[in-house]
Amino acid sequence: MTFEELYENFSFLDDWESKYSYLIDLGNNLPSFAEIDKNDENKIDGCMSQVWLKMEIIDDIINFHGESDAHIVRGLIAVLQIMLSGKTKKEILEADIPDLFKKLGLDAHLSPSRRNGFFSMVERIKKEAKK
Repeated sequence: MTFEELYENFSFLDDWESKYSYLIDLGNNLPSFAEIDKNDENKIDGCMSQVWLKMEIIDDIINFHGESDAHIVRGLIAVLQIMLSGKTKKEILEADIPDLFKKLGLDAHLSPSRRNGFFSMVERIKKEAKK
């Protein structure tokens, strides 16, 4: 799925409850995450819930997958995958994630702690892109 398709899907949903359910569904469709990858190296600090992101860089392309013990955060991981996974380091560093986040309407509906957790994940991904 592309960000444009994600945006289109979000815009068809009328209220936050529908969008929230859609986020949960996105998270439920994440591929399984190996228990061995739930380690300190992959753990994201700054999140209220437990969150892990495993990143792989091949030929300047960053791919990642993640896991969380919170359903909504799993949905946010799925959104981040759509936004950034499979992109070049340059594309990731140039991506205006706050604008995309706002475009989906997530800025208006997520708690400050969930928002901080989301951007902690973004920071980790961008940090990898800078290497």
